Amino acid sequence: MAEFITDEIDFSAYLRETDPKTKVKPASMWIAELIDRLKNPDTEKKVFLPWEKTRKLFTFRHGEVTLWAGQNGHGKSLVTSQIALSLMGQNEKVCIASFEMKPQTTLARMSRMYSGTNPFSPEYQSESGIKALTDLYSEFGEWSDNKLWLYDQQGTVDAEKVIGMSRYCAKELGITHVIIDSLMKCSRGEDDYNGQKDFVDELTALARDNMIHIHLIHHMKKPSGGEYTVCGKYDAKGSGAISDLVDNFFVVHRNKEKSDDIATKGKMSSRQNEADAFLICRKQRNGEDEPKFQLWFDRDSQQFKGDESDALMFFPNFPHRPS
Repeated sequence: MAEFITDEIDFSAYLRETDPKTKVKPASMWIAELIDRLKNPDTEKKVFLPWEKTRKLFTFRHGEVTLWAGQNGHGKSLVTSQIALSLMGQNEKVCIASFEMKPQTTLARMSRMYSGTNPFSPEYQSESGIKALTDLYSEFGEWSDNKLWLYDQQGTVDAEKVIGMSRYCAKELGITHVIIDSLMKCSRGEDDYNGQKDFVDELTALARDNMIHIHLIHHMKKPSGGEYTVCGKYDAKGSGAISDLVDNFFVVHRNKEKSDDIATKGKMSSRQNEADAFLICRKQRNGEDEPKFQLWFDRDSQQFKGDESDALMFFPNFPHRPS
């Protein structure tokens, strides 16, 4: 079962990294590693997004920070929850620090994705249906053991405490991916530009020094063109330095033109075959491309699929094909 991290742990010892003088090393120390990479380019483990079509275009690298941005209600937390399940299926250890949802809500969403079914469907409202769901959720709990941790804290949180918690995860628990939801819950306000810059700067140093990957969820400004407008990296709320500091910047954009048109016209809508959402890379510092991916949403499981005809993902294996 997913484990909980609470403030009963003293994070103060993890607020600062070790003495900087221990980090000053001769360049020759890295030459052997550099030569080894040239000779054996495929030996380093690659960590991917869940969707098969994305694998040649983006990988998660240790020591980086990825920003997941989008307008309110466009699916940032849903997408990152599915990514977390995929990371676990790739034998990565994940901690989710959601300051906007209770841990039970986060687990309910992930259990639904894992089981690939809607717990509110009529077939599950009987005693046998509840038993079937209980078995599925118990299976998820067993599978997530030693793979998933949740930081039990909601509301605005002190930025230093988040830094300490993240460093504790890396050093004491061996966690390789920390998901922080969201940046605005870790600052004094939308206009606290210096605080936001300092926090993101600390996160980039923490990720690099501990060779973990940090995922930071962030909100976009309300675009002047309305919710149909696809935002860019300069539309993120707060400090403009945020997009400069992070290594990767993704925009999660829901195709509300499609959903609104279908709600109005039903089967007569001409947008039925369009993607439900887009995952748009606006920055990839150490990559060679800034790809854009179309995604289709399955309402029962709340999974995003790479193609409308794709089967639902089976997260315990990788790639996530049904067994």
